[in-house]
Amino acid sequence: MYVRPAAAAAAAFLGFTLTLLGGTASYAATGPGSTTGTDTGIGTGAGRAALGGPVVYAHRGASAYAPENTLDAIDLAMQMGFAWVENDVQRTKDGVLVVIHDDTLARTTDVEQRFPGRAPWKVKDFTWAEISVLDAGSWFGSEYAGASVPSLRQYLDRVQRNRQRLLLEIKKPELYPGIEEQTLQVLDEAGWLDARHVAQRLVVQSFSADSVRIVHGLRPDLVTAFLGTPAVADLPRYAEFTDRINPWHTTISADWVSAVHGLRGAHGKAMEVDTWIVDDAATARKVQAMGVDGIITNAPDVVQDAVGGF
Repeated sequence: MYVRPAAAAAAAFLGFTLTLLGGTASYAATGPGSTTGTDTGIGTGAGRAALGGPVVYAHRGASAYAPENTLDAIDLAMQMGFAWVENDVQRTKDGVLVVIHDDTLARTTDVEQRFPGRAPWKVKDFTWAEISVLDAGSWFGSEYAGASVPSLRQYLDRVQRNRQRLLLEIKKPELYPGIEEQTLQVLDEAGWLDARHVAQRLVVQSFSADSVRIVHGLRPDLVTAFLGTPAVADLPRYAEFTDRINPWHTTISADWVSAVHGLRGAHGKAMEVDTWIVDDAATARKVQAMGVDGIITNAPDVVQDAVGGF
C-alpha cells in the first residue's frame, strides 16, 4: 500500500514512467502535475488483455491517500504513476459545474462551520463563490488543510497538465436539468472534445441511463458508460447508446461479464466492463478472473500490485 509521508511524496517528484494502454509515456516530474514527455495512445479491451491486466482507475483520484475529488488527489495519482482518474460532477446555485461526490457539502468540507444556518448544505443551494472558499481537505488530514472543491474547468486543466485521462461521472443529473449539455460545453471550452481526447482520454458515465443516452445523442463520438448491473436480457437495449457497463463488484459474475463482452456497443466494438469499488488484492484478483476490463479503486497501487494493471 502507498505510504504518504513527506519522504515518499518527495521521492515521487524525482521521476516516473507511466505505462499506458498501447504504449509508454515517460515523464520527468518536478512537482505535482508538472510533466514532460510523450503520450502514445490507448487501446481497447483487447489491448488491455495484451498488457496482462485490467486498466486501473484512480477513483476520485488516489482517494485512499488524499482528499477525494481534489486536485491533490489527482496529483497524487499522477505521482504514483496512474494515467486514469475518476471524478463526479455537480452544479452550484449559480450554474458552475464543480467536482464533488455528495449532493451535500457537509461530509467533505467545513461548510457547517462556515455557514451554520444553511442546513442541509446542498451543493445546488450554494454559489461558486461560497463553495470555492470552503476547506475540502482538513476532514481527511491536517496536511491537506485548505484544499478546495475544484470547478470542473479547474479540474480539467489539472488533468490536462498532468497528462492524465478522465472517467467523468455526471452525478445525480435529475437535480440539474441540462447538466449533460453544460458538461459537454465545459469539456469543449477546455479542449477536451478534440479528436485525440475523445479517442484516447475521456469516458463519460452516469447511473442515469437517460443521462448517458443524452450524452450519446449530443456527441455520438464520445465513449460512454452506464453505472449499474442490468439484467442480461436488458443488455442489448443499453448497447444501443453506450460502450461500457460499469457495475458494483458484488453484483457480477463471470457469466454476466461474458454476456456484456458478447455484445457490440454504440461504436460497434465489444462492450467493456469496469467494476467498482475494489480496494483489496483478493477482490481485485477475483474480478480479474471474471474477465473485467477495468477496476475502479480508491487504492490504485494495491489493485495494480494484485492484477498487474495500469
